[in-house]
Amino acid sequence: MNLSIEPNPKVPFKVRYADDEVLVVEKPARIVTQPGKGHEHDTLMNGLFAQYGAQLQNLGKDRDFGLLHRLDRATSGLVIVALRGRAYDGLRKAFEEREIRKFYYAICHGHPKSESGVIRKPILEAPEKAGKRGEAGMKLARISGAGKPAITAYRVVAKAKEFCLVECRAVTGRLHQIRVHLEAIHCPILGDEVYAPPAIAGQAGRLALHAHRVAFEHPTSGEAVDVRAPLPRDLRSIAKKRGLSVPATSGADQEADDGD
Repeated sequence: MNLSIEPNPKVPFKVRYADDEVLVVEKPARIVTQPGKGHEHDTLMNGLFAQYGAQLQNLGKDRDFGLLHRLDRATSGLVIVALRGRAYDGLRKAFEEREIRKFYYAICHGHPKSESGVIRKPILEAPEKAGKRGEAGMKLARISGAGKPAITAYRVVAKAKEFCLVECRAVTGRLHQIRVHLEAIHCPILGDEVYAPPAIAGQAGRLALHAHRVAFEHPTSGEAVDVRAPLPRDLRSIAKKRGLSVPATSGADQEADDGD
C-alpha cells in the first residue's frame, strides 16, 4: 500500500488509550503534530503511520488521516486519533459541538486574581512579520474584538510565592488559546518564547504546558472515555524547583468549570 505520509518509527510517542476505532497518544514537546513545510518526516503523524499506516491511510485526506486535533510543537500531551471512518465522523461532530473535554496543566509566573474562573476574550490570528519574536510568516494570536470567540476555564492547582500551577480547560480551540488567555490575566506560561516577557520565557527549557487529560463519549460504544497523562518529568522538575506540589492526577471530582 502506498502511504500518503512517510512512516518514521523513530518518532517517539506513548499510547495512552487504544481500541479498534480510537487512539489517544501522548506527544512529546518539540514534536510537530502533522507534516508541513520543514517537517515532512519527523512529526507525530509520521510516527503513527509507522504503527497504524493502513488504518490511517484508509481514512484518507478528507478525514485528515484520522487526526482530530493538534497540539503546538512546544506543547506536550494527549492527541485523539480515529482509526475508522465512523469513529472519525462521530468524534469530529463531538469536537464541533464542544463535547470533547480537553484539560491542560500550565506552570505560570504570577497568580490570577481569582482561584478559578472563565476567560472569555476573543482571539485573532495573524501572520507574524520578520524581526518580531515569532518566525517570519508564522501564525500568531492576540486578544482582539475582531477575533473569534474564545473560552478558557481555569483553576489554580498549586501556588508558591511567585508561581502557580493552573489547570485549564480549552472550551474552544483557537490558535495558542491557553497561552494567550493566561498572559492576558497576567499569568504568562514559563518558557513561552512568543507570548511571555523575555525574563519569564527564559525560566524554563521548554514551554511549561501539557495536555494532561481528554474526556469524551466513545463514538460507537457510547461509553465514557477518560484518559490522562501525568506531567512529564521535566515539567515536574520545573514545578518542584519553584515550590509547586504536583498532583498525581487532575482528580475526576474537581476540574476547571466553564460555567455553562
